Amino acid sequence: MTTQAGPYIVAFQGNPGSYGEIAALNAVPNTGETKGYPTFHEVARAVEQGEADYGVLPVENSLMGAIHQAIDLLTDTELHVIGEVVVRVSHCLMALHGVEIGDIRKVASQQPALDQCTALIRKYGWQPIAAHDTAGSAKDLAERGARDEAAIASSRAAELYGLNILEREVEDEKFNFTRFMVLSRHEVSDSDAPHKTSLVFAVRHTPGFLVETLNELRGLNLSRIESRPRRDRAWSYLMYVDIEGKASDPQVALALAGVLRKASYAKVIGSYPSAQTTVG
Repeated sequence: MTTQAGPYIVAFQGNPGSYGEIAALNAVPNTGETKGYPTFHEVARAVEQGEADYGVLPVENSLMGAIHQAIDLLTDTELHVIGEVVVRVSHCLMALHGVEIGDIRKVASQQPALDQCTALIRKYGWQPIAAHDTAGSAKDLAERGARDEAAIASSRAAELYGLNILEREVEDEKFNFTRFMVLSRHEVSDSDAPHKTSLVFAVRHTPGFLVETLNELRGLNLSRIESRPRRDRAWSYLMYVDIEGKASDPQVALALAGVLRKASYAKVIGSYPSAQTTVG
């Protein structure tokens, strides 16, 4: 990813210590400041209006699948996807200092995190409490000082809010990663680094037309393909596709032109360097 000289402000959804903030810290070189917002829409708005130079949105989790609210937002915004960050989601159980496992009666976190730690919660018979985000549950626990509660969040959240980590890697499955897309107001050119191109399109409701359109992508490696209901038309669907390769590569460019000719709606969300490492 080629960018201007930093430092930059990178927007994310949630509180400091969230996995979104971890993605933001690793999104672009020379990140000078991260800034949390309550919703995905506000992250996009902050970048659109220049409050932040970049933003990160989670688009899929290796265990829970696509994060549809964020994916749908990509079709509405004029922002460009210029990169991706893959964050290793490693949940920690944390509480106030001096609190032990036997003192805990309730555990709070974002609902997906609670769902990813069901074995731990069932083992101790704790009452799960859904929170707005993982780091927010840690922050709230530290502020309220509840000694019969715990939170599930990142180790960074425990450090930021002064909580004690009782157990690490409490998620049911260790193969737990979240993929974030990096948004910018401007397209960014890059070197010969491996790329992905993300495309969304819709086709006419005609027998065989979807297959014909997908055939335009034959010979390419599709790393993701998913259909989503359109929000502006009943029983009509959008197809989201990730293609390995740059949009400017001759074979990719030819395939995109074919899709654009056949589709009733199409948008290239971005062509960007693919993540080569996992952070967190």
